[in-house]
Amino acid sequence: MRADARRNRERIVGAALGLFAERGAGVSMEEIAQAAGLGVGTLYRHFPDRHALVEDIAEATLTALRDHLRASLAQPPWEALLNLVRYCAGQPLALVTSLAGTTPASPCRARLTSEIDALLAGLIERAQDEDGMRRDLSSEQIAGLLNVAICRPGARADDPLTTVLLDGLRVSRPTA
Repeated sequence: MRADARRNRERIVGAALGLFAERGAGVSMEEIAQAAGLGVGTLYRHFPDRHALVEDIAEATLTALRDHLRASLAQPPWEALLNLVRYCAGQPLALVTSLAGTTPASPCRARLTSEIDALLAGLIERAQDEDGMRRDLSSEQIAGLLNVAICRPGARADDPLTTVLLDGLRVSRPTA
């Protein structure tokens, strides 16, 4: 790929990532092209349709999330979980979630989702084993709750919904 074509593709993906993270899946291709400072024709030369663009972004987002989650596993589990929530708040996970509900997963996306689910379940179980997280919920239930907080447009790690959710998952220790 020529250098200018690669730069244009990166501009398109960067603009789409920012818009999807901020506003969700309803962003138009025209808005993405405008935010990238390119014409719509250039966008369509790189991505023949909206699905191709969204699939590319979903796979890139899930790959980065998997890699981030793997790297955070060296931390204590509760800190790794907080780090994950902070990281996810800036990602277009609402887009990935909406894609999962509307189209069959590509083999790559299915594999990445499976890897992320397993890594997250392991992290949750570690947090529960070390008494940092409630034990009366399954790892699947906790992952579902975390999805509510971080897989929505405009999600922030410090917003009231996320704060209340995390406070509710944390085991409170009796004070002496």
